Parts: sequence; structure tokens; C-alpha cells
Amino acid sequence: MQIILFLIILSLIMAVGFLFAFFWAVKDGQYEDEYTPSIRPLIEDDMVQIKSKTK
Repeated sequence: MQIILFLIILSLIMAVGFLFAFFWAVKDGQYEDEYTPSIRPLIEDDMVQIKSKTK
């Protein structure tokens, strides 16, 4: 029974930690750029083609 209580408390502490990390990331602007991730594969492909042409 003690191990179950320990695991419940541990999981609650971890959940609060992840929630804190999420709010911290949102506050610091981690999720503000919605446009660049959608075009990032295109930008990387262009850079690879430019690098291969210069060799």
C-alpha cells in the first residue's frame, strides 16, 4: 500500500513539473512562431541544393 501512495505522489509531482515547464515555455514565446515550421522543410531543401551546387 505504501508503494502505491509513493507512486501516486511521485506522479503528481512529475505532472506539476511538466505543467510548470509547459507554462514556462509558453511564457518565453516558444510557441509564438506558427509560420516557420510549415515552411522549414522547403528552406532546408533549398539550402541543401545550394550547398551541393557550390561543390
